[in-house]
Amino acid sequence: MTPAVETPTKSRLPWVQIGWFGALMILCYAPVLQKLVKQWNDDADMSHGFFVPLVAGFIIWQRREELAAIKPQPNWWGLAVVLWGAVQLWLGTLAVELFLMRTAFIITLIGAVWLLGGDLVLRKVAFPLFLCFFMVPIPAVIYNSITFPLQLLASHLAEQALSILSVPVMREGNVLMLPNQDLQVVEACSGIRSLLSLTFLALVYGHFFERRLWIRAVLFAATIPIAIVANASRVTLTGVLTQVKPELAEGFFHTASGWVIFMVALVILIFLHQLLTRFSGYLERRRVRAASE
Repeated sequence: MTPAVETPTKSRLPWVQIGWFGALMILCYAPVLQKLVKQWNDDADMSHGFFVPLVAGFIIWQRREELAAIKPQPNWWGLAVVLWGAVQLWLGTLAVELFLMRTAFIITLIGAVWLLGGDLVLRKVAFPLFLCFFMVPIPAVIYNSITFPLQLLASHLAEQALSILSVPVMREGNVLMLPNQDLQVVEACSGIRSLLSLTFLALVYGHFFERRLWIRAVLFAATIPIAIVANASRVTLTGVLTQVKPELAEGFFHTASGWVIFMVALVILIFLHQLLTRFSGYLERRRVRAASE
């Protein structure tokens, strides 16, 4: 008897239909996507946008064998979602509302996956599709309502920290009055940039390095206080530097301090994950001992 030779799994995905849908989506959304990429390049708050489709695509590529083994079972509810995206694009164009137009692309993409692949394929790629929403800037109304409170909070925390460090400081709103120079906590220093990037990284980090959903949820929620403290630390550091040399509060050193503080925030997130992992292991050992007694 000759041994059976395993043949590689042949992809069952409808590549012709996928190609047609992809080409039509690019044709319809080309102006929207072009302006979106331009904003990633021009807006420092959205610089992480370049990485979102790359990470989402990598996750899908990792699951390529699972997806290839699935027999597509098209779901016509996906067509309704595609039409929803088309109507939203039309309404967003009429209202000149960029958020509606940009999220319409992701909604259409979700509908196309559901229509062509069915429920199982949609579940397999649900997480990378959800990540795509992080490449869309939040609406200006929400952005403005978040940034100003964050500015005030960052300036308040920095004032307390500078006082502890014996640096003379007075605060008026979001302006810190120091002996050598007044320091204004503007929108760019509100911490929204760190918050948006850190929440995205927390989701991706949790996906690759953690299976327990409750730990993923804690890591995601922890990005808010971590980003706030990290940004307040940056403002504090800037305030201290102005006492040494006022020029250090601007230009390269100011930008470099932002990167350093962000990396520290990322390290704190990883450290928190290690603590949660140890705590989870401790709870599991207690449960096993209690069950054996």
